[in-house]
Amino acid sequence: MTDTQLETRKLRFAESEVARYVYGHRDAFLRLVEEALDVRIGARGREVNLEGSPCDVQVAARVLRQLYALGERGFHLSSMDVGRAIDILLRDPDTDLVSIFCDEIFASKHSRIISPKGLSQKTYVDAIRKNDVVFGIGPAGTGKTYLAMAMALAAYFDKQVKRIILTRPAVEAGENLGFLPGDLAEKVNPYLRPLYDALHDMVEVEKAEQMVERGTVEVAPLAFMRGRTLNDAFIIFDEAQNATSAQVKMFLTRIGFNSKAVITGDITQIDLPSHRRSGLVEAIRLLEGIRGIAFCRFTKHDVVRHPLVQKIIDAYADASGE
Repeated sequence: MTDTQLETRKLRFAESEVARYVYGHRDAFLRLVEEALDVRIGARGREVNLEGSPCDVQVAARVLRQLYALGERGFHLSSMDVGRAIDILLRDPDTDLVSIFCDEIFASKHSRIISPKGLSQKTYVDAIRKNDVVFGIGPAGTGKTYLAMAMALAAYFDKQVKRIILTRPAVEAGENLGFLPGDLAEKVNPYLRPLYDALHDMVEVEKAEQMVERGTVEVAPLAFMRGRTLNDAFIIFDEAQNATSAQVKMFLTRIGFNSKAVITGDITQIDLPSHRRSGLVEAIRLLEGIRGIAFCRFTKHDVVRHPLVQKIIDAYADASGE
């Protein structure tokens, strides 16, 4: 790049303390912006100088201004948040990061605030607020189940519902419960463990166990839903891609008054035998467009787990030609 192609821009922030917070410890956050956008950044006090291509300088300025707005709101930035902010604004320059990152869904144990980590997660959370039935479809690591659990707990503690019901198909990857050791509880526990993990991550273990013992939180295999009508409940149906069409229909017709259901799944990870069609795939075909039912789709770009998860998903997608 020649000097004639470079653009320089100066930003000036109102508060030095907030500005230093945006820079990060020893300007660590500024270095992340430099690496991601191929710009040079010099900061002193409230002033920041940017140099790079016009496009990169424009994005960098937008990122820093929005990070400053988050700092003014008292949002606790991390290096992962800065990376997500850059990625979001590269894909959608008009996105308001404050509306995403400062949307407080639930205060989990140790007062950790759970909020959306990207535009797709924000869309998903808003859809759950506005609709009685929401489908969250996409790869692992995009927060589908975790955010649904946070929304369920928020609804319960706000007294919007009286109980939380968590369910999954109990037969996956060709396995059958009858061949597993132990009683029924021991047989189904491995399938339901991820739901318990999400619950325990948000609520103290003792409190979570009390909620389960009292029936406030019910974790059960999908077969246990048959014949019931679920009123005043927030219901999460996880791994729905591994349920048959009959099972998905059965679940959806259990929903009662003042209830909300969130169905999550990844249609690229179907473990049913080849001759059995995924009920999630059929539900998408039959139900999309019905008022009160929302479909939220996540992609590999929405993965919010360890950065390597994104690379693993990319590698497998490349190998399969997706």
